[in-house]
Amino acid sequence: MATSEKAAAVAELTELFRNSAAAVLTEYRGLTVDELKQLRRSLGENATYAVVKNTLTDIAAKEAGIDAFEGKMSGPSAIAFVSGDPVDVAKAVRDFAKDHDKLIIKGGYMDGQALDVDGVKKLADLESREVLLAKLAGAMKGNLSKAAALFQAPLSKTVRTVEALRVRNEESAAA
Repeated sequence: MATSEKAAAVAELTELFRNSAAAVLTEYRGLTVDELKQLRRSLGENATYAVVKNTLTDIAAKEAGIDAFEGKMSGPSAIAFVSGDPVDVAKAVRDFAKDHDKLIIKGGYMDGQALDVDGVKKLADLESREVLLAKLAGAMKGNLSKAAALFQAPLSKTVRTVEALRVRNEESAAA
């Protein structure tokens, strides 16, 4: 590979690192081309799965300010650069690795923080963003309902007290 090609590859990888919210580093030794296509399809539009050269990726990661992959770049490596929801991509990679034991998750990064293999698996165990937002909205709605009932309580208590006084005054006037 000529020096200009290497520089272009480093620049492209650096741009991918800078534009991605997260990345998952894998080793794909032994996977067929069809299996790699299947993995790319399972990632959907939220990620770009790229086979990378280790040395060039180390250089690009350092240029992008990412040190999460130091010491992990060995063997045939590929990275899923996440542009969408990192949870969905982590789930897709984890599920694919369960079905294909030749795919090995080495680690990753998210929001500038390094993730080990367990960190990627914990990320995959999270519920999707939409589910978490729905749960948050439900909790907020419940709290708002409680607050509304609390604010209404003094008014309804006042109405009941006034009605009781009126009834008592009518009874005492009649007697």
